[in-house]
Amino acid sequence: MTNNIAQPSRAADLGEDDTVVMTAKLGGLPGMRGIDHIGFTVPNLDEAVAFFVDVIGCEAFYELGPFQSNDNWMRTHLNVDPRAVMRRLRFLRCANGSNFEIFEYEAARQRREQPQNSDVGGHHLALYVDDMDAAVAYLQARGVHIQGEPTFRTTGPSAGQSWVYFLTPWGMQMELVSYPGGKGYERDTDRRLWHPVFPDR
Repeated sequence: MTNNIAQPSRAADLGEDDTVVMTAKLGGLPGMRGIDHIGFTVPNLDEAVAFFVDVIGCEAFYELGPFQSNDNWMRTHLNVDPRAVMRRLRFLRCANGSNFEIFEYEAARQRREQPQNSDVGGHHLALYVDDMDAAVAYLQARGVHIQGEPTFRTTGPSAGQSWVYFLTPWGMQMELVSYPGGKGYERDTDRRLWHPVFPDR
């Protein structure tokens, strides 16, 4: 099924008398507006929430749980062991970006090790910062493990971007990224990747 979704162009500031340019987008998930949240499981929810709130600066919202079932509901709806217990979950907001839904599970044969980036399912969470040096110094002062020195791209579509990985206390990979002058690819197209500094662009 093909759906036409009309949205106003934000290429220019529009006054009351301006004509709103509508752009029709064909195909794709009907009504999709963007990413609502990113969910991930941690070994200790209290530890994770404390890190994201006290160190990173996220804002904690509501908590749910526990959830468990005596039938096959957990397998059918969540793709986990039928007897798994979702002990607790907590929603957080981290500045201008996607929300986090953080889980703590108890389950038979639960894997406790963090995946590497090279593993299937490997992942990382990247935080945009205005000043890379200041952000790295801040994390180091709080005992956060930084993985090497920041890398600065000088060529290619990511030219102008600096980045560095760091680890949470439980070993999950995260990243700092910054490109206050934009990225190289922007010279060749009017299209833009989503940017937390310019969310409406």
